[in-house]
Formats: sequence, structure tokens, C-alpha cells
Amino acid sequence: MTGNYSIYQGFLTLLLACLLCGCSTGDATGPGEVRWDRETCTRCGMAIGDRYGAAQVRGGPAGELTRLYRFDDIGCAVVWLDDQPWADDPRTGIWVTDHRDGRWIDARQASYVTGIRTSMGYGLGAQRVAAVNGMDFASARYYIHGIEQREHIHGGGFRHPHAAERMPP
Repeated sequence: MTGNYSIYQGFLTLLLACLLCGCSTGDATGPGEVRWDRETCTRCGMAIGDRYGAAQVRGGPAGELTRLYRFDDIGCAVVWLDDQPWADDPRTGIWVTDHRDGRWIDARQASYVTGIRTSMGYGLGAQRVAAVNGMDFASARYYIHGIEQREHIHGGGFRHPHAAERMPP
């Protein structure tokens, strides 16, 4: 009888642990897994296949749990995030893959180089180590909005109504 009680007690403990893990009310953090070539960019809808230029944003409205958004290019992530009312919320994180090894890095801490072939043609590669003539995130953001404004990559001539507001002085 003691053996059956131990199995029953172990089962209840395991069930309780599973319920507690599944009912977590805290925000998830960090980048998530990407199902390469099976998930699409939140902004442009293209398949995310480039493991050396993808990006992710985790965030959401105040009072709600954060959510993960995936992008095929850091340019798509930046332009999309700038349209979100919660973009400056401290819970908002943004990651990009290192253009040299494909590992996820904090986009705000990365160094950006130009001349890289990317999915949507923004041409920025991110890396962990500061690059000669590299840009910080603020400069990369400015560069991205400049390309978006000049080339209208999404929308065939569509000019975003707030593009000029985003361009730093």
C-alpha cells in the first residue's frame, strides 16, 4: 500500500508542477526560436529564411503580457516597431542575428555595418563586436528610415505618413 501511495503522491506533485509552469503570469524574455522558412515577417509577410539577418521584437501594450514578433530584416523590425505605441516601454526588447555567425544579439547593443545583402534590401549587418565605421542602433535606425523614405521598399510608392517624424534632427 505504501508503494501505491508514493506513486500517487509523485503523480500529484508532477501534475501540480506542470500546472504551475503552464499558468505563469510573468512576461517571457529574450528572443524565441524561429522556424526558418516556415514563419513570415510580421511587417512584410515574406518567409523568414536568412539566418544572418533576421530580427525579433518582444513587447506589447502596458498591462498585457509581451508577445514575440519575427522579421526577415532588421529594417522591417525597426520600421514596424516605431509604429507601435509601446515601442519605448522598458519591457520591449529587440534582437538581430549576427551577420557573421547567425547568433542572436541585442539589437540595441550591436554594431551595424553597411553593404550586406539582406532580405528586404536595407543592407545592414549586425555584429557583437564594434566594427570600424560601424553604426550604433540609433544611427542604424536613422539609416533604415532614410532607405525606407527614399526607396519605399514596402508598398510601391507608399510614403509612410510619419516617416519625417521619425528622422532624428
